[in-house]
Amino acid sequence: MIKNKPLLNLLPRLQREYKTVEAMISIFCKNHHESPNICDDCQELRDYAMERLQKCPFGEDKTTCIKCPVHCYRPIMREKIRKVMRYSGSRMIFMHPILTIQHLLDEKKGRARNQLKK
Repeated sequence: MIKNKPLLNLLPRLQREYKTVEAMISIFCKNHHESPNICDDCQELRDYAMERLQKCPFGEDKTTCIKCPVHCYRPIMREKIRKVMRYSGSRMIFMHPILTIQHLLDEKKGRARNQLKK
């Protein structure tokens, strides 16, 4: 697990987004790879997600990934994170209910912001 030090550079909303992505990657890795800890491939994806969040131009106003107008992931990494999210999304409510509820609220807030802009 990455130490919390890199999280200090992120705004609270982005910290929460990172924790959610990290949890999803951990669920996926635990159930798909035969490593007692996170495998190198999943570690690379997790590090890449942190890098992308640190460079996010939207900051606290970031929507959830599914609603984001900017595709900041390289195509290969985008496919990997989609696979992780597709698998882990429905399992998150049982393993990380608070993060899941916060993520759903963030998604609703993003929709509300988009409605106000129209």
